[in-house]
Amino acid sequence: MLDALDRKIVAALERDARTSFAVLADEVGLSKTPCWKRVKALEDAGIIRGYSTRIDPAKLGFGIEAFIQVSIDFELSEAFEAAVQAHPLIRRCHATTGEADYLLQIVTVDMMALDRMLRVELSRLPGVRRTITSMAMREIKGDISFASAVGHAQQNR
Repeated sequence: MLDALDRKIVAALERDARTSFAVLADEVGLSKTPCWKRVKALEDAGIIRGYSTRIDPAKLGFGIEAFIQVSIDFELSEAFEAAVQAHPLIRRCHATTGEADYLLQIVTVDMMALDRMLRVELSRLPGVRRTITSMAMREIKGDISFASAVGHAQQNR
């Protein structure tokens, strides 16, 4: 589990992964080399899986965000998952329990594009039997601080 210093490092990198080691070290109260070693250890442990840029889909013209529950023929799950991996408009896919087998998060430019995505593309992915679509009206919360989540989980044991 993360100690308090690792949580500080993770929290700082969650806020700004582009920060320099000098600034990061100063923020968490370490010198540069020990800070770099801790970040490297977090990477080696797989806690930090990588660094990315958060993009606003609407600013790129993707005005529709939808969540789609998908039920499939289970024997085609590997082919379905491979097709999902390759599709550029599917942001996230989770295998789920309950009524559906998967939950997809997708973006499209408009309602016509969503209709096409559902009828022409998604319905033809391997094994798809049924879909249920919910539209996102607005985002209330888009991410969490995992450093805060770890601290919360440790306090509530």
